[in-house]
Amino acid sequence: MSVHKTMTAKSIDFMSNPVVLSASHVSKSFKLPTEQATGLKQACINWVKGIKGYKQQQVLKDISFEVHQGEFFGIVGRNGGGKSTLLKLISQIYYPDSGHINVSGKLVPFIELGVGFNPELTGRENVYLNGALLGFTHEEVDAMYDDIVEFAELGEFMDQKLKNYSSGMQVRLAFSVAIKAQGDILVLDEVLAVGDEAFQRKCDDFFTEIRKDPTKTVILVTHDMNSVKKYCTRAMMIKDGEVVAIGDTETVTSRYTLANLEAEKKEQENNRAQLEAKRQYPNGLNERCPVLRTFPLKESIYKSSDTFQFGVEYQFDEPGDFYLAIAMHDIRRGGITYDTGAKTIKMEQHGRHTVYFELPLNLFNNGEFRLFTSLRVPTPVDPNNTDMVAVAVDDNACTFVIRDDRNRDYALLSDRAMTIKQIDKPAE
Repeated sequence: MSVHKTMTAKSIDFMSNPVVLSASHVSKSFKLPTEQATGLKQACINWVKGIKGYKQQQVLKDISFEVHQGEFFGIVGRNGGGKSTLLKLISQIYYPDSGHINVSGKLVPFIELGVGFNPELTGRENVYLNGALLGFTHEEVDAMYDDIVEFAELGEFMDQKLKNYSSGMQVRLAFSVAIKAQGDILVLDEVLAVGDEAFQRKCDDFFTEIRKDPTKTVILVTHDMNSVKKYCTRAMMIKDGEVVAIGDTETVTSRYTLANLEAEKKEQENNRAQLEAKRQYPNGLNERCPVLRTFPLKESIYKSSDTFQFGVEYQFDEPGDFYLAIAMHDIRRGGITYDTGAKTIKMEQHGRHTVYFELPLNLFNNGEFRLFTSLRVPTPVDPNNTDMVAVAVDDNACTFVIRDDRNRDYALLSDRAMTIKQIDKPAE
């Protein structure tokens, strides 16, 4: 599999720094049991028949990359791609079948919240226990203890048993131990959204500050592409146990978003095939309208200057007028951004057909959007209104993504679509 590599000025700045972590041709597999021999007789029968009782699952295949001192390095990929296994190899929880991983400096792994904590011990005792598990001496934990407690905001609770802590308090303590440990390399797995809103803001400030420290290196595994773009200097994407992209964050996160869209499309096709095989109607459809789906003409990440083109496939055999109504939902911000109206798009052809539409994107900032199509007929008692016959939701709805360097992420409308300007006080 070819590896897509890209570099920006931000990532090149760190390439002259020493390499603090390197993986060279690393592979890892696991044996998964297929059947269990309940006794000696069954084990002998399996052996005679050549049944191993397990199958080999190759999780990582020939992984190679380097992380330089001072980098905030992101690792992304869909579930099952091998990210967590790679982090456990980096943290020496697992060892590779082939290849090798070299670490220069003190590495502090934070793979799962609260691992190594004992509920029967106090918060204070758990800090020292966890520090010992991370390889720190008692004296080194002494030096870190006040910072850990201050960050966790648990000073008055440190002599209580951990089992009396709320889940949020345990999260704050575990996370504080990890990020306040005086290590050279911090390894984090999906932990940027821990605790309440105030604690998350504190964590955000911490990561903003640690990016400025040229001696600290952070490796972050996450599904949150906003975090990757906000914090990371470089990123790497793993798919099916292989590195498919490594380099600047914008390129890698776009590759990840495309992989999600492709996987979603494949899942939709499989679901439709299964429903057709069982002769069942998807959610929102029925005997009157057994087919109604909205789909993109091209799987891509769009810019605001692009025009999004999509199709709607429908089947409606009843005589009389009928319409399509299309609503656009803002996935991240919530709410219906636009609706065509119930009688705007009148269809002329009955039966099974596909019609095509386009949507200019110049109004919108970055975001993820979803199109829902409904098929409607005139209301018998009120010709000015319509009744819904079916609606295309779930796998039959259509998702598209806008990513443009000129845009912001927060508001829906771009600055090119609308601006608020200061003016002189109008004359009365």
